[in-house]
Amino acid sequence: MKQYRGSCLCGKVRFEISAELQQFFLCHCSRCRKDSGSAHSANLFSDSAELTWLSGQDAITAFTLPGTRHSRHFCAICGSALPKAVKGGKLLQIPAGSLDDEPGLTPQAHIFCQTRAAWDQALEQVPCLELGPV
Repeated sequence: MKQYRGSCLCGKVRFEISAELQQFFLCHCSRCRKDSGSAHSANLFSDSAELTWLSGQDAITAFTLPGTRHSRHFCAICGSALPKAVKGGKLLQIPAGSLDDEPGLTPQAHIFCQTRAAWDQALEQVPCLELGPV
C-alpha cells in the first residue's frame, strides 16, 4: 500500500493514509457544489485505506444534512474538507485537495452531471493565467 499525507488549510489537522486508491470522481450534485463552493467536489475512494490522524483530531467537525446521508467532515478552524468513512465504514472518501501528496490517479468520471451548474461548461476554453488576476 502507498502512503499519503494530508492536512487542512490552517495546518491544525494532519493525517496519513495507507491505501490503494481505487476511484476518483468529480461530483456535480447540488450538495457537493454547496460543500465545495465550486463547480464540483473532487473525491478519491479506497476500500482498503487505513487512516491515522497525526494531529488536530479535536478540531474535526462533522455535519450531516438532515433527512439525507449527505455528510462532510471538516476542520472547525479553517473549514477545509477532511477524509471520512462512508458506506457503513467500508469505504474511505478522501477530498483530493486535502492531500499534500499527489494521488497518482486522475479523475475517472464526472458524476451527477444532470445537476451540473450551467456555467460549468467547456471550461477548457477559458484562458489559463499563470498567476491571479492583476
